[in-house]
Amino acid sequence: MELQMAADELKSVINRLKRAQGQIAGVINMIEQGRSCDEVVTQLAAASRALDRAGFAIIATGLEHCMAPENGEPDMDRDQMRARLEKLFLSLA
Repeated sequence: MELQMAADELKSVINRLKRAQGQIAGVINMIEQGRSCDEVVTQLAAASRALDRAGFAIIATGLEHCMAPENGEPDMDRDQMRARLEKLFLSLA
């Protein structure tokens, strides 16, 4: 399944991912510097939230595309679509 989103929507997701990338690099540096657990965990939680938000943005803006049948895949009925959506959202939980 390809990810096709409008340029402005994609830019927002990329910015979130870059922010998370910076936060993860910060966590690594903090651990290497021997910083406190509180500080490390706080920064790690921020990185996790940034990744979650990027995932939710991808799902929200690309929902119709994400749910389109893949090549050769038959159209889904309502229950199949609901199950697929649930699986997508639970993958971020």
